[in-house]
Amino acid sequence: ALRIFFEQEVGFTKVYFFAEGAPPIPADTGEPIQAVPTLGTLRRFLRVRFDARFLKPADNIWFFFAGHGRRERDRDYLMPIDADPGNVEETAVPVSYVAERLRRSGAENVILLLDACRNEGARDGQGVGTETQRGVVTISSCSPNERSYEIGELGHGAFTYSLLQGLRQQGESNCATVERLDQYLRYRVPDLCSRFSRPRQTPYTNAEPIEKRHLILLPRFALPEDVAPIKLDALEAETNGELETAEQLWWRVIAVSATDPQAHEAVKRIARKQAAGRPSPPPEPAPAPPRRVRRLTRRQLAATVGVGAAAIAGAIAAPALLRRTHRIAFRTASFETASVDATGVKSSPMQRDAEMFTQQIGNERLEMVAVPAGTFTMGSPASEGERRANEGPQHHVSLPRFGMAAFPVTQAQWFAVIRAHPAKLRRDLDPYPSFFRGVDLPVETITWNDADEFCARLAAVSGRSYRLPSEAEWEHACRAGSSTPFAFGPTLTPELANYCGTGGAVCGDSDGASVASDLYDGMRYGAGSYGEGPPGIFRATTTAAGTFPRNGWGLYDMHGNVWEFCLDTATGSYADAPTDGSPNVAGPPDERILRGGSWSHNPAICRSAYRDSISVAERGWQGRIGFRVVLPL
Repeated sequence: ALRIFFEQEVGFTKVYFFAEGAPPIPADTGEPIQAVPTLGTLRRFLRVRFDARFLKPADNIWFFFAGHGRRERDRDYLMPIDADPGNVEETAVPVSYVAERLRRSGAENVILLLDACRNEGARDGQGVGTETQRGVVTISSCSPNERSYEIGELGHGAFTYSLLQGLRQQGESNCATVERLDQYLRYRVPDLCSRFSRPRQTPYTNAEPIEKRHLILLPRFALPEDVAPIKLDALEAETNGELETAEQLWWRVIAVSATDPQAHEAVKRIARKQAAGRPSPPPEPAPAPPRRVRRLTRRQLAATVGVGAAAIAGAIAAPALLRRTHRIAFRTASFETASVDATGVKSSPMQRDAEMFTQQIGNERLEMVAVPAGTFTMGSPASEGERRANEGPQHHVSLPRFGMAAFPVTQAQWFAVIRAHPAKLRRDLDPYPSFFRGVDLPVETITWNDADEFCARLAAVSGRSYRLPSEAEWEHACRAGSSTPFAFGPTLTPELANYCGTGGAVCGDSDGASVASDLYDGMRYGAGSYGEGPPGIFRATTTAAGTFPRNGWGLYDMHGNVWEFCLDTATGSYADAPTDGSPNVAGPPDERILRGGSWSHNPAICRSAYRDSISVAERGWQGRIGFRVVLPL
């Protein structure tokens, strides 16, 4: 089925198909290759066919495997039909060997699709796909400690069936990028297994480097606006004299938009510079592409690409390439942070330093904090007061360093991005959506979709991959190395955050009617204090950025003020949650996580571990929901 899809629907230039009973494969040179997938055949093919480069850097090369997989001595192996399970290292094919040979093709983008069963009876409980392959996107059919399942009623395994469905999606729901395909598979495969009474199976994507999650897999289904940030990167590379990089980027634009005049002119211009041996400044960037969606025909696609061409587009929320971190002008900022004991008594202020940088947006500045890399314990212990079931089980998460906005996006920053990029990418934005007006107040009364659109426009304006945080990134940043209910200690006081401290679960009005209540999401809250802490106050409004102390890593307002959107879909627990900081998208895609509480909520709801969710299109909770952005570093 994948062979037919690649050949007939996508129009790949060449497809090599190995299976029992399959006809011999015509060789590019010499005798035909036998198609039976034995160890000798596969290793010989990988060795001989990929002994010399034959693809362009802008090309994609795909490798799909359906069968058994094993993990032996911390290495992933694919089991050919003649493999000996008792002698895996000598009779199976290492996934690392496959990846290394495919990289020799010259294609910059290697995609491994592994519909391989996990270790049966293996004591470590791990399986194929956990090993990171340098420069490769690996999409495995199930997560560690799971197995892949065939579903007879579908005529496929759950993974392959869902993979074909996802790759065929078109329009705004397309899975043309690694990020969107991963999101689709992590929702669709468990759903199929549940419907057909199979155990849980959750696909697992491992992209190295992480920006390859933004790779466009199928240019035919990508949207024209996906290439706008690629153009910015191409122009910057050309300005810096990196002509080979710039040329590759422009060819990725052409892979999505075959007749783009700016891209074709740029390729000619770069060729002239390379011939002359002297770079010169490129012209100013062209305006953002119009919204009209134009599809490539199969003939145009085949004329443009080799083995499925590639372009790089955005993450879930930000269609842009990562900028090189050395081009960010970091600075060290010194500040004081506070801490309290169980009764709310303050300790002496502590002096801290944070690495920061500034993103300029017109006349506005977006202050970013470099959140340190590290491993933390996500979720709350069973002993934590007013804990909810969806805050567990606790688990360790390891994250790389990333940048996070020092405070929620302000109304001034919101307007500055709209002014800098007035053309919509996927949806229109209201320049003045907030209920509480003030340039330094958080923007609020917006939907998750609005926040996603803002990130995409900010990415296009800046040329950097700004997006919403994953839930793990948010909690890691909120805790700032702490393990207490709040970053400041075991309780919260009105000098530390903006929350409802006068009693009840929720305070205030919404749309002209009182929403005050002791109940929230099935739990009753009484006092406006947390634990042994003091009662608070109710300000009944948002507060300006910088009103309260920073946490230990230099971030403001992680507790209270406004709820903050995350990338993750809503789940009832952390069972099978990612441990690498990536978003958990195993839940319904139209329901997303909220974190941090707000000015209207009880302090217990503002804890570091508290989780809530809302529909992506809901603009409710008047004045209570905002967001902040992150940037991979």
